[in-house]
Amino acid sequence: MQIIDLGRIRYKDAEDLQMERLDAVVNGAEQTLYLLEHDPVITFGRNGGRENLHVSDEFLALQGIDLAHSTRGGNITCHFPGQLVAYPIFRVAKRPGGMRQLFYDLEEVVIRTISNFGIAATRQEGRPGVWVENRKLCSIGIGMKKWTSYHGLALNVQRDVELFRMITLCGLTDAEPSSIAQELGREKLPMQEVKDVLARHFQNIFTHSPVAQS
Repeated sequence: MQIIDLGRIRYKDAEDLQMERLDAVVNGAEQTLYLLEHDPVITFGRNGGRENLHVSDEFLALQGIDLAHSTRGGNITCHFPGQLVAYPIFRVAKRPGGMRQLFYDLEEVVIRTISNFGIAATRQEGRPGVWVENRKLCSIGIGMKKWTSYHGLALNVQRDVELFRMITLCGLTDAEPSSIAQELGREKLPMQEVKDVLARHFQNIFTHSPVAQS
Protein backbone atom coordinates (compact mmCIF):
# COMPACT_ATOMS: atom_id res chain seq x y z
CA MET A 1 0.00 0.00 0.00
CA GLN A 2 1.31 3.41 -1.02
CA ILE A 3 0.29 6.23 1.33
CA ILE A 4 0.29 9.74 -0.13
CA ASP A 5 -0.37 12.92 1.86
CA LEU A 6 -1.99 15.47 -0.43
CA GLY A 7 -2.13 18.21 2.19
CA ARG A 8 -5.01 20.63 1.63
CA ILE A 9 -6.74 20.28 -1.72
CA ARG A 10 -10.01 21.20 -3.45
CA TYR A 11 -12.60 18.45 -3.68
CA LYS A 12 -12.70 18.38 -7.48
CA ASP A 13 -8.90 18.21 -7.75
CA ALA A 14 -8.79 15.28 -5.34
CA GLU A 15 -11.57 13.53 -7.24
CA ASP A 16 -9.62 13.89 -10.49
CA LEU A 17 -6.52 12.42 -8.83
CA GLN A 18 -8.55 9.51 -7.48
CA MET A 19 -9.96 8.64 -10.89
CA GLU A 20 -6.53 8.80 -12.51
CA ARG A 21 -5.06 6.56 -9.82
CA LEU A 22 -8.04 4.22 -9.92
CA ASP A 23 -7.40 3.46 -13.59
CA ALA A 24 -3.76 2.72 -12.75
CA VAL A 25 -4.68 0.43 -9.83
CA VAL A 26 -7.22 -1.42 -11.98
CA ASN A 27 -4.34 -2.11 -14.37
CA GLY A 28 -2.05 -3.46 -11.64
CA ALA A 29 -0.42 -0.43 -10.02
CA GLU A 30 0.20 -0.37 -6.29
CA GLN A 31 -2.90 0.26 -4.22
CA THR A 32 -2.97 3.76 -2.81
CA LEU A 33 -4.29 5.57 0.24
CA TYR A 34 -4.64 9.35 -0.06
CA LEU A 35 -4.69 11.40 3.15
CA LEU A 36 -5.77 15.04 2.93
CA GLU A 37 -7.85 17.97 4.11
CA HIS A 38 -10.35 19.63 1.81
CA ASP A 39 -11.12 23.26 1.22
CA PRO A 40 -14.68 23.92 2.48
CA VAL A 41 -17.21 21.98 0.41
CA ILE A 42 -20.67 20.46 0.77
CA THR A 43 -21.23 17.30 -1.24
CA PHE A 44 -24.26 15.27 -2.29
CA GLY A 45 -23.92 11.51 -2.63
CA ARG A 46 -25.64 9.12 -5.02
CA ASN A 47 -28.65 9.13 -2.67
CA GLY A 48 -29.09 12.87 -3.16
CA GLY A 49 -29.32 15.19 -0.19
CA ARG A 50 -30.26 18.60 -1.56
CA GLU A 51 -33.37 18.54 0.61
CA ASN A 52 -31.01 18.50 3.61
CA LEU A 53 -29.16 21.66 2.58
CA HIS A 54 -30.33 24.64 4.67
CA VAL A 55 -28.74 27.50 2.73
CA SER A 56 -28.80 28.67 -0.88
CA ASP A 57 -26.17 27.99 -3.51
CA GLU A 58 -25.63 31.75 -3.69
CA PHE A 59 -24.95 31.97 0.04
CA LEU A 60 -22.38 29.19 -0.22
CA ALA A 61 -20.66 30.92 -3.12
CA LEU A 62 -20.42 34.17 -1.14
CA GLN A 63 -18.86 32.24 1.75
CA GLY A 64 -16.32 30.58 -0.54
CA ILE A 65 -17.84 27.13 0.03
CA ASP A 66 -17.97 24.79 -2.95
CA LEU A 67 -20.93 22.56 -3.76
CA ALA A 68 -20.34 19.21 -5.45
CA HIS A 69 -22.26 16.19 -6.67
CA SER A 70 -20.28 13.07 -5.83
CA THR A 71 -20.28 9.49 -7.08
CA ARG A 72 -19.89 8.12 -3.56
CA GLY A 73 -22.71 6.40 -1.73
CA GLY A 74 -24.70 8.13 0.98
CA ASN A 75 -26.44 11.45 1.42
CA ILE A 76 -25.21 14.97 2.11
CA THR A 77 -22.01 15.73 4.03
CA CYS A 78 -19.32 18.38 4.17
CA HIS A 79 -15.54 18.67 4.25
CA PHE A 80 -13.31 21.43 5.60
CA PRO A 81 -9.83 22.09 7.01
CA GLY A 82 -9.49 20.33 10.35
CA GLN A 83 -11.23 17.22 9.06
CA LEU A 84 -9.00 14.31 8.01
CA VAL A 85 -10.11 12.63 4.79
CA ALA A 86 -8.83 9.23 3.64
CA TYR A 87 -9.42 7.91 0.11
CA PRO A 88 -8.45 4.22 -0.32
CA ILE A 89 -7.95 3.17 -3.93
CA PHE A 90 -8.10 -0.57 -3.26
CA ARG A 91 -8.90 -3.65 -5.32
CA VAL A 92 -11.74 -5.55 -3.64
CA ALA A 93 -12.87 -8.11 -6.23
CA LYS A 94 -11.25 -11.07 -4.42
CA ARG A 95 -11.66 -9.70 -0.92
CA PRO A 96 -13.73 -11.91 1.42
CA GLY A 97 -16.91 -10.10 2.37
CA GLY A 98 -16.67 -7.68 -0.55
CA MET A 99 -17.97 -4.17 -0.06
CA ARG A 100 -19.66 -4.94 3.25
CA GLN A 101 -16.37 -6.07 4.80
CA LEU A 102 -14.50 -3.15 3.27
CA PHE A 103 -16.97 -0.75 4.88
CA TYR A 104 -16.72 -2.56 8.22
CA ASP A 105 -12.93 -2.39 8.11
CA LEU A 106 -12.93 1.32 7.31
CA GLU A 107 -15.07 1.86 10.39
CA GLU A 108 -12.65 -0.30 12.36
CA VAL A 109 -9.70 1.84 11.25
CA VAL A 110 -11.46 4.91 12.64
CA ILE A 111 -12.64 3.23 15.85
CA ARG A 112 -9.06 2.15 16.60
CA THR A 113 -7.68 5.57 15.70
CA ILE A 114 -10.11 7.35 18.01
CA SER A 115 -9.39 4.81 20.73
CA ASN A 116 -5.73 5.83 20.62
CA PHE A 117 -6.86 9.25 21.84
CA GLY A 118 -8.88 7.77 24.69
CA ILE A 119 -12.36 7.89 23.12
CA ALA A 120 -14.65 4.86 22.98
CA ALA A 121 -16.43 5.20 19.65
CA THR A 122 -18.80 2.64 18.11
CA ARG A 123 -20.83 1.62 15.09
CA GLN A 124 -24.60 2.05 15.01
CA GLU A 125 -26.81 -0.42 13.17
CA GLY A 126 -28.25 1.12 10.03
CA ARG A 127 -26.32 4.38 10.52
CA PRO A 128 -23.00 4.19 8.66
CA GLY A 129 -19.96 5.86 10.18
CA VAL A 130 -18.46 6.11 13.66
CA TRP A 131 -20.30 7.51 16.66
CA VAL A 132 -20.17 8.47 20.32
CA GLU A 133 -23.83 8.16 21.33
CA ASN A 134 -25.71 10.41 18.86
CA ARG A 135 -22.59 12.40 18.00
CA LYS A 136 -21.05 11.53 14.66
CA LEU A 137 -17.28 11.82 14.37
CA CYS A 138 -16.76 10.10 11.03
CA SER A 139 -18.75 9.72 7.81
CA ILE A 140 -18.04 7.04 5.22
CA GLY A 141 -19.08 6.97 1.57
CA ILE A 142 -17.58 4.63 -0.99
CA GLY A 143 -17.52 4.61 -4.77
CA MET A 144 -16.70 1.52 -6.82
CA LYS A 145 -15.47 1.15 -10.38
CA LYS A 146 -14.25 -2.12 -11.88
CA TRP A 147 -14.22 -3.59 -8.35
CA THR A 148 -11.82 -0.92 -7.15
CA SER A 149 -12.80 1.44 -4.35
CA TYR A 150 -12.53 5.21 -4.26
CA HIS A 151 -13.85 8.03 -2.08
CA GLY A 152 -13.69 6.89 1.55
CA LEU A 153 -13.95 8.40 5.02
CA ALA A 154 -13.93 11.80 6.70
CA LEU A 155 -12.89 12.01 10.37
CA ASN A 156 -13.55 15.24 12.25
CA VAL A 157 -10.38 16.09 14.15
CA GLN A 158 -10.43 19.74 15.20
CA ARG A 159 -13.07 21.49 17.31
CA ASP A 160 -14.66 23.62 14.58
CA VAL A 161 -17.42 21.63 12.85
CA GLU A 162 -19.71 24.60 12.18
CA LEU A 163 -20.07 23.83 8.48
CA PHE A 164 -22.32 20.93 9.48
CA ARG A 165 -24.85 23.49 10.77
CA MET A 166 -25.70 24.28 7.14
CA ILE A 167 -26.98 20.74 6.54
CA THR A 168 -28.94 17.94 8.17
CA LEU A 169 -25.99 15.66 8.80
CA CYS A 170 -26.30 12.69 6.43
CA GLY A 171 -30.06 13.32 6.45
CA LEU A 172 -30.30 12.19 10.11
CA THR A 173 -32.33 14.69 12.12
CA ASP A 174 -31.16 13.42 15.52
CA ALA A 175 -27.43 13.30 14.68
CA GLU A 176 -25.02 15.89 16.04
CA PRO A 177 -21.57 16.58 14.58
CA SER A 178 -18.60 16.13 16.86
CA SER A 179 -14.84 15.69 16.61
CA ILE A 180 -11.91 14.19 18.45
CA ALA A 181 -10.98 17.59 19.89
CA GLN A 182 -14.55 18.24 21.05
CA GLU A 183 -14.82 14.86 22.74
CA LEU A 184 -11.51 15.48 24.53
CA GLY A 185 -12.36 19.07 25.46
CA ARG A 186 -9.28 20.23 23.56
CA GLU A 187 -8.93 23.38 21.46
CA LYS A 188 -6.66 21.75 18.90
CA LEU A 189 -4.92 18.48 18.07
CA PRO A 190 -1.77 17.91 15.98
CA MET A 191 -3.22 16.83 12.63
CA GLN A 192 -0.01 15.04 11.69
CA GLU A 193 -0.28 12.86 14.78
CA VAL A 194 -3.83 11.85 13.84
CA LYS A 195 -2.71 11.14 10.26
CA ASP A 196 0.11 8.94 11.51
CA VAL A 197 -2.21 6.95 13.79
CA LEU A 198 -4.83 6.53 11.06
CA ALA A 199 -2.20 5.44 8.53
CA ARG A 200 -0.82 2.88 10.97
CA HIS A 201 -4.24 1.33 11.51
CA PHE A 202 -4.88 1.25 7.76
CA GLN A 203 -1.65 -0.69 7.38
CA ASN A 204 -2.46 -3.04 10.27
CA ILE A 205 -5.94 -3.85 8.99
CA PHE A 206 -5.42 -3.86 5.22
CA THR A 207 -1.80 -4.65 4.36
CA HIS A 208 -1.98 -8.33 5.30
CA SER A 209 -5.53 -8.92 4.09
CA PRO A 210 -6.70 -10.00 0.61
CA VAL A 211 -7.51 -6.39 -0.24
CA ALA A 212 -3.75 -5.80 -0.54
CA GLN A 213 -3.28 -8.62 -3.06
CA SER A 214 -3.09 -8.13 -6.78
